[in-house]
Amino acid sequence: MALQESPYIPSLNMEDLRLTGFKVHELSATADVPVKTGRRDFYKMGLVKGDMTIDYGGRLLEIKGTVLFFVNPKVTHSIVRYVNRTSGYACIFTEHFINNRALQDSPIFSVGDNPVVLLNEEQVLFMTGIYKKMVSIYTGEYPYKADLIRNCIELIIHEALRIQPSQNALPIRNASTRIFHLFVDQLERQFPIEHRSEPLKLRTAQDFAADLSVHVNYLNRTVKQVTGKPTSVYIASRIIAEAKALLQHTDWSVADIGYALGFEYPAYFNNYFKRITGTTPNSFRKV
Repeated sequence: MALQESPYIPSLNMEDLRLTGFKVHELSATADVPVKTGRRDFYKMGLVKGDMTIDYGGRLLEIKGTVLFFVNPKVTHSIVRYVNRTSGYACIFTEHFINNRALQDSPIFSVGDNPVVLLNEEQVLFMTGIYKKMVSIYTGEYPYKADLIRNCIELIIHEALRIQPSQNALPIRNASTRIFHLFVDQLERQFPIEHRSEPLKLRTAQDFAADLSVHVNYLNRTVKQVTGKPTSVYIASRIIAEAKALLQHTDWSVADIGYALGFEYPAYFNNYFKRITGTTPNSFRKV
């Protein structure tokens, strides 16, 4: 089935994004031309009305009604199917523009969380008002409009978290949970991979334990306690997600992708990928 570009991503003037760091607009009619969505270097936050199915990092998400939809640049996404046309608003901003780790690391933008927040009628009216205000600010001449836009973005994120608390937002009540958060932070900081010449440095539980200055058994117990998964499985799922993104959205050779992911030889990467996914990198790329 043809993949189409996300409904709230416009035809972007990349020069504008580099200069201002953000763009806000009302959605135009959904394009009919199928376009395969690529990976980009900005966050996306949309107020979208319509019925569709979205592939978000390998998960199929059904969107019905009016929702807030948040996109992390680490996660590839594309539309699989439209039921009807969409409407709403979009806000797009770079990491440099937001310049706030608390917002960048917000659970609403985390890799594992559900990026879709379903809204009731009252919440739709409230969010629509904020997006209309952002459009007005963006098209106006106020010299400090970037600061106002940041405030609006922050308000939307916090309202979304209030409506739908994060599934992965765990209170840091003890040392074990703190270590888990540090582990996840170290893992995610390695992605997305942008250069073939800079391979992953941390790939195993031993690597992360050494980096965090804890015993590997302690790290393994902590990750298992919090996630229910072994550390190796948690790391592997993230590496495979990145491998799939690189196979789909770059023209790098399989050997280059394997090297970038920390595999010394292409055969090691091929075997690793096939063991976890059931198919080879080349076969996956051809799908």
